[in-house]
Amino acid sequence: MTLINHGASIIILTVVAIYILVTAYLSYKWSGSSNSDFMQGSKGISYFVVAVMIFSNYNGIMAVIGTPQRAFTSGIAASWSMFAAAIGFFLYGCFFVKKLYNTGSFTISGAIRKKYGRSTQLLVSLIMIYAMLMLNLNTYISGASVLHEILNTNLPLSMLLIAIVSTIYFSIGGMKSISKTTMVHTFMKYLGVIIILVVALMMTHGIHPIVAKLPKFYFSATGKIGSATIIGWILTSIGAIFSTQTIAQAISSTKSAKDAQKASFWAAILVIPFGIALGIIGVSAKYLFPTMNNLYALPVFLSHMNTFWASLSSIGLLAGVFIGVSSCGLAIVALIVNDFYVPHWDPKPQQQLKVTHIISIVVGLLPLIFMFYTPNILALSFFAKALRVSIAIVAVMAFYLPVFNSTKVANSALIITTILTSIWYILGNPLGIDDTYVAIFTPLIIMVIGQLISKTSHHQDIGE
Repeated sequence: MTLINHGASIIILTVVAIYILVTAYLSYKWSGSSNSDFMQGSKGISYFVVAVMIFSNYNGIMAVIGTPQRAFTSGIAASWSMFAAAIGFFLYGCFFVKKLYNTGSFTISGAIRKKYGRSTQLLVSLIMIYAMLMLNLNTYISGASVLHEILNTNLPLSMLLIAIVSTIYFSIGGMKSISKTTMVHTFMKYLGVIIILVVALMMTHGIHPIVAKLPKFYFSATGKIGSATIIGWILTSIGAIFSTQTIAQAISSTKSAKDAQKASFWAAILVIPFGIALGIIGVSAKYLFPTMNNLYALPVFLSHMNTFWASLSSIGLLAGVFIGVSSCGLAIVALIVNDFYVPHWDPKPQQQLKVTHIISIVVGLLPLIFMFYTPNILALSFFAKALRVSIAIVAVMAFYLPVFNSTKVANSALIITTILTSIWYILGNPLGIDDTYVAIFTPLIIMVIGQLISKTSHHQDIGE
């Protein structure tokens, strides 16, 4: 595979470094002085800014790299991984946003605590932290693939560089500054993908030669992915969006429940053209470079641009890394601080903010434990989403089906689902059953059985 030449790499790296320094300064300048600023932006962020945040947070660099990676092997139907998010955001806005906003909590675990109590809150926190760490690992791997293309460094070293820069960047600002810098990063990310799409289609001389040469499944509705997996993606995205801490935290930063709903609808709109572009880039890479490692289905085009366009595209892709690390890291920190640190130590405000910054640095570097693990990005991304589906199911039951009120049953459903889904993913989805379905149906079955047992026991007690 052709890599960017040494001279161009230095120029691109210099431009990227300047961008990082400028946006890091802006993050510092826009950062707040209180824990409320750090966690929620003091509930004063406009709905369109929040829409951009939740669109960009949920469809970060994993989607930008992972969707073309999957399209390279399975066809343009890989874009369903993005369309699934659009469906999820729309349903989230219709049925869940107002209820969540009106709980007054900015953590999903805090909202669930109102129904099931402290023990369930802690379990939800731990599961969410686990899922968010997997997402951050995926973010580092995706960002490292871009850096590898620019500098020709190996993936572990690229991950280390991404982690150090991103962690320093993220630990500065919190929600108040992230809400503003994400607007800058998202613009650059969108621009970068558009540039790569244009370059790809120029190299292929349009879409028609690709359609003529590649097998028909590359442009079918389900591709080599299959309808079962696509349905699983849709269900997983709906569940993950309903339960993701980064989204709940951003939604809670709006001025009202109505604004929170508008933010969700706008996020759905932003997803669709983005997903189409990424799918086309992936099949274009297959047409042009059929034998290359599919991880580089999008970054490979950086080496076929002039230095100016490659610099803009690199900034856009790495901006996606900063968004992903910041949002995941902030979500993890919020859960640790609010569910574990504050209840146990009851710190003073300034001490709490200081510890929050320290925890931010630890959280940002923690995924490096897995730096030699380089999985299929889209598969790991959907596994992390599947982990959150059980939380979504428990949350929906808490809000809409008050009859399911057993803390023990809810806790059992969360623990068993997390363990079983993890084992299923590690074993490579045995029996052809995707881990998504394990995550969806296990908590439902356990909650229903638990409710039936509880009813039976209650009737027996009355009979006695």
